[in-house]
Amino acid sequence: MSDVSHLAFVALGANLADPLAQLRAAAAALAELPESRLLQLSSLYRTAPVGIRGQPDFINAVAAIETVLDPQQLLDALFVVERRFGRRREFHHAPRTLDLDLLLYDQRVVDSPRLSVPHPRMHLRAFVLAPLLEIAPLCRIPGRGTAAAWLPAVRGQAIQRLAE
Repeated sequence: MSDVSHLAFVALGANLADPLAQLRAAAAALAELPESRLLQLSSLYRTAPVGIRGQPDFINAVAAIETVLDPQQLLDALFVVERRFGRRREFHHAPRTLDLDLLLYDQRVVDSPRLSVPHPRMHLRAFVLAPLLEIAPLCRIPGRGTAAAWLPAVRGQAIQRLAE
């Protein structure tokens, strides 16, 4: 790894095609990202779907990645992994075989047509905050303060940490 590496956090989620196996395989795929290194993966969590009812529960996790890729390059690499896992973007909040969201990239703020970092709704989602705080308890969200400060706002969202 070059000495110009960056710390990124990526949310993983799936609720189709054996989501537990999907997330385990996705973590292995993240470990193979170009010019990057998987530093840590949170526990897996079961959560109710957001937005659309009547679909299976999700399995979620958060990964910490060290990378020399810039945010757009990292996003492109994540899309390649999603496609390899059969991801189709049929409609907003659709069930999915794999969803990879770039949550944070150092303490940078990125606002482009293709990418918003920090992820604009990460502070409102228990399925992001719980696994993120597990692996980065002091994490800060640029423009929003500590991730831990947002936990009370998501207390009503069902989330269950799965046994290893």
